[in-house]
Amino acid sequence: MLYRRTVGDVMTEEVVTFRPDTPLHEVAALLDVNDIVAAPVVDDDGAPVGVVSASDVLRHETSLPDPQGQDGNDERSWSKARARTAGALMSSPVFTARADWTIPRAARELRRRHVKQLPVVGDDGLLTGIVTRSDLLDALLRSDAEIRDEVEQDVLGRILGLDEDTVAVEVRDGVVTVRGHVPEPRLVPVVVGLCQGVVGVVAVDAHLTAASAGTPEP
Repeated sequence: MLYRRTVGDVMTEEVVTFRPDTPLHEVAALLDVNDIVAAPVVDDDGAPVGVVSASDVLRHETSLPDPQGQDGNDERSWSKARARTAGALMSSPVFTARADWTIPRAARELRRRHVKQLPVVGDDGLLTGIVTRSDLLDALLRSDAEIRDEVEQDVLGRILGLDEDTVAVEVRDGVVTVRGHVPEPRLVPVVVGLCQGVVGVVAVDAHLTAASAGTPEP
């Protein structure tokens, strides 16, 4: 539905997790076998307390601290280099998302926090899933057919209540072209604005005629 796609729709629910006392050789093995770049560390209740990434493990294996400026704390960097467990190596505090967040909100949070994934937690703070940059990109890169259906069914039908044959919709490479007529001039920018709000739309090309008191307007 328009404007309603959320993190819960695209997140992975079966999440690979570590405990603070998970040995690093197990961390490396699980990241490799599951082909993932990072995973959350959870406490006894299942609440995320940190994240361990493949880059963390690689830096540890080369006995080097984080690059200068990465965390701004040399003692912390060398402490990580001496780590033997997920809890000692993890990045903390952990930044999380909620399942009811919109896709744009989650994308902004990823960008603001400079991370590639966010553990998703419920009202109780316990882990319910994980959302990655790839998940969000997949949600945005929709097919032309999916976009056309949403414009026709949600924008023109459910929201504006226009008759089925009033406006024709074409979508090519994410560009929506609408042709036809609407009952009032004020609806022209409304149609354009709503179409622009559909996830995956690149641009809107409107060729609409509006009638006011029986007088057509371009």
